Amino acid sequence: MALLGQIRERSIFLIIVIGMALFAFVISGVFTSDGGGGSISEPIAKVNDVEIDLDLFRFNVEQTERNYNFSTLKSVDAVWNQTIRNAVLENQYKILGIDAGTAQLEEIISSNDAFLNDQRFLNESGFFDFGLFTNFIISMKTNNPEGYENWKAQESQLISMAKQNIYLGLVRSSATFSDFEGKFAYHTENDNVSIEYVQIPYSLISDSMVSVSDNEIKKYITQNPDKFKRNETRSIDYVLFDETPTEEDILEQRNSLEKLIGNRIEYNDVSKLTDTILGFKNTNDISGFVSQHSNIPFDSIYKSKGELVSEYSEILFNLNENKIFGPYIEGKNIKISKMIDQKKDGSIRASHILISYKESLGASNLILRSKEEAKQKAFEILRQIRRNPKIFNEAASKNSDGPSKDKGGDLGFFQEGFMEKSFFDFVNNNKVGKTGVVETKYGYHVIKITDKEDVVLLANVVQELIPSESTSNQIFKNATDFEIQALKSNREDFESIAENLALNYKHVDYLNILDEQIPGLGEQRQIIKWSFSDNSEEGDIKKFNLSSGGYAVVKISKIRDTKIAEFDEIKEEVRGKLVIQKKSDLLLKKYKSIKSIEELSKKSNQEIQTASALNQKNSVLSGSGQEPYIIGASFALKENEESNLLVGNKGLYKIKVTGKEAAPDLPSYLAYRNSLRTNENIRINSEIFNALKMSSEIEDNRHLYY
Repeated sequence: MALLGQIRERSIFLIIVIGMALFAFVISGVFTSDGGGGSISEPIAKVNDVEIDLDLFRFNVEQTERNYNFSTLKSVDAVWNQTIRNAVLENQYKILGIDAGTAQLEEIISSNDAFLNDQRFLNESGFFDFGLFTNFIISMKTNNPEGYENWKAQESQLISMAKQNIYLGLVRSSATFSDFEGKFAYHTENDNVSIEYVQIPYSLISDSMVSVSDNEIKKYITQNPDKFKRNETRSIDYVLFDETPTEEDILEQRNSLEKLIGNRIEYNDVSKLTDTILGFKNTNDISGFVSQHSNIPFDSIYKSKGELVSEYSEILFNLNENKIFGPYIEGKNIKISKMIDQKKDGSIRASHILISYKESLGASNLILRSKEEAKQKAFEILRQIRRNPKIFNEAASKNSDGPSKDKGGDLGFFQEGFMEKSFFDFVNNNKVGKTGVVETKYGYHVIKITDKEDVVLLANVVQELIPSESTSNQIFKNATDFEIQALKSNREDFESIAENLALNYKHVDYLNILDEQIPGLGEQRQIIKWSFSDNSEEGDIKKFNLSSGGYAVVKISKIRDTKIAEFDEIKEEVRGKLVIQKKSDLLLKKYKSIKSIEELSKKSNQEIQTASALNQKNSVLSGSGQEPYIIGASFALKENEESNLLVGNKGLYKIKVTGKEAAPDLPSYLAYRNSLRTNENIRINSEIFNALKMSSEIEDNRHLYY
């Protein structure tokens, strides 16, 4: 229906618009240097002055959308991250002279399950053979050129992986740790200290007693710019003109659907006679009728009551055969439903233990048992289960060769046609609780029937609730009138105009340049691109046709191009920090002359607390929360020594060490050295790319194309 809004202008205006567009096209070459009327010449990205190929980037985005069912912007983001990663790493490969040869490629391929389990590349012993793989690729070059080209693309990715492994191996080789570092890690983890302490919480001083001026906040922001970095953002105001049907529109659709239920008489222009058109109630061609009148095709799958996602599921499930229910509204649709068929116990739930054998379909290369051995094992398991039915799940986990073994063999609910015939016949012809053995082409199945449900087959004629043409015309007129009024008036009056017209006004803050979702509007990339375009200015107003139907009149209320957060955005955050800092200064000044924790406890009216067996691996101080500095300071004190006043996260502290326990030295710290190295290698894998990215010059032009 949104399309109607684009062609609903009077014909004279449409002619004028087309004429102006043609005129603009003809003269565009006169006023533009490239003659393209605004075509984009920038690359999608530059990494250290190397341009990223736009066509390849687009191809990868399309592949990601198709393969993972991602939205466009999510796909762009995924491809971007991988592209930048490849680019910054490729730069390192060139600097270090890293390349990958056959040996490295073989190592990558030989560790990939997709190749390892491919029957074409297994030798007589059932193991992956790189020679067979190589011969296959050589033959594919001649016999399947298209497949060979696809392999070359995959090969380049594998080579990239091999180079990355070499590079990361070089970096990881630098992660060595000495005995001294191993010993330090051991004692950090195992040395303990016990303390007494007094905490003077900052909450003792009311916030109202501490004054923080705007100038102090601005000074703090200026002195700490790295804490408040931000990307450029936009704020918008909008009024939504949703294309929703009126009660009259819904009644009209309801009446239209009701007319489909019974037979109707229509005049045939060809035969000059009247024809009887069978209705939903009497038609024998249910699939054809539904296809003709419904937005959703006929679904021939039987469903249980629980699968009928509707507030009318009870009514629908209990309809008599050939009875019709509706019209009724469900979400954004209006429907009529007809009961086609009912099946008693038509949906069955069962568990199984698959015992496959060497020649059975889909058997792993590791399965070496014969068919007779598989049969004997299946019946032995059945005997054990019949003696003790409670062990079925455990037996499935230990013995099953099927993928459901991790779920105790549970297959969930299924219907006829979803299982091998012999399997289904057994579960269909026996009662819940029955166990037995059935043979299929996959092997022998030890089966337990766990549940059965009745199912029904419904035919649904589903139509979307849509506004009538007159309603759509009125919505378009309302949106256009509001846009014109907002443009004519002071742009600051956008909100008041909306309120005077009783329209729903919304404000959205901090939209980023590559966002695609707008709260209240959903995916509206066109609006975000407009708000960030070079030609857009603060206060600009524009009407948009929404992809979901309807219109939004949008105003750019704030443009933030600065790289530091605005004062109003972070004012309260900084004020909170400065309030704590000032409270700390006041408390330090008040209690700085106090010499002991007993005296501090008495004068501050705070109890002396104890904390035992603290270590530096755990920064939580019992009763006070996260206090890493306080715990660290306690390890710097001698036994029975007291600290000065210490500034913590939750308040001021004075501590006294009551006991220290050093863990006994070990004859070797190799295990701790290895642990440090393992953790460092994990950190390298995750952080090396971020470090390279930060040191690279990256020009991001995604917003120009998406």
